[in-house]
Amino acid sequence: ALHVNLASLQERRYAIAAMATAGLVISTALIGGAMYVLFQAFGLDLPFLVCLLFGALISPTDPIAVLGILKSVAVPATLEAKIAGESLFNDGVAVVVFTILLALVSGEAGHLGGPDAIDIALLFIKEAVGGIILGLLLGGVAFAAMRSIDEYVLEVMISLALVMVTYSLALALHTSGPIAVVVAGLLIGNHGKRFAMSETTREHLTKFWELIDEILNAVLFLLIGLEVFAITFTVSTIWIALIAIPITLLARFISVSIPISILGLKRSFTVGAVPVLTWGGLRGGISVALALSLPDLPWKD
Repeated sequence: ALHVNLASLQERRYAIAAMATAGLVISTALIGGAMYVLFQAFGLDLPFLVCLLFGALISPTDPIAVLGILKSVAVPATLEAKIAGESLFNDGVAVVVFTILLALVSGEAGHLGGPDAIDIALLFIKEAVGGIILGLLLGGVAFAAMRSIDEYVLEVMISLALVMVTYSLALALHTSGPIAVVVAGLLIGNHGKRFAMSETTREHLTKFWELIDEILNAVLFLLIGLEVFAITFTVSTIWIALIAIPITLLARFISVSIPISILGLKRSFTVGAVPVLTWGGLRGGISVALALSLPDLPWKD
């Protein structure tokens, strides 16, 4: 979030919001439905909710991978803002959807009053809106603290404390940690960099978080590599895994096309936006983290 221009996000807020919410839900439903049919075809009886759970964890795009690609390729600014903005926010929305589905799958939906549509909608709003409010509040506190000093070591430590405190509080308050941290990061990365930091602080803060990005991504993929040794593979599961790739890409294409087509009735979009957004929907850290976070369900492998 530190690297994303807030003004560009605001200009394209409708497209970003549509893809990060409606687009993600469409993708989750399409992948879940297709995977349910696929598992049945191979004689594996997975519940539909479990297939939706897979849809939720594989639908969000990875902002670190996406932003890394955008740095090396000349992309129109309008399209870059859409890709970066969507990848930032669909992570948070995906975690909310994943959490709700996991509660239903685990039979722990008592706090929802049973799988009632209104209760699930209220929980979604609480997680998403609560995350935005918490991110703004704590981001504002960190901004004020950074503005009051000019010492890059302390300001980098404040940014680290901001992430730890925001995420911990979000968990305690049952709001979305990823959304809260993204909002706080946008505030610090834009207003904070402009009004609360010297050039030295900006440079050190950026390098520090780039290093953290790389380390945590490396740890995540190391963990998934270790996890693979604990999974029993069969011919059926290998075929299912291979077929899941075009299914996910096709769902991505449809989930991007629908919001862009509807919004395109009132505003113009960059030529080729849909194919670029489809192929730019790289999966990475968030999907790995969600897969690793699954409890010991009968269908986890």
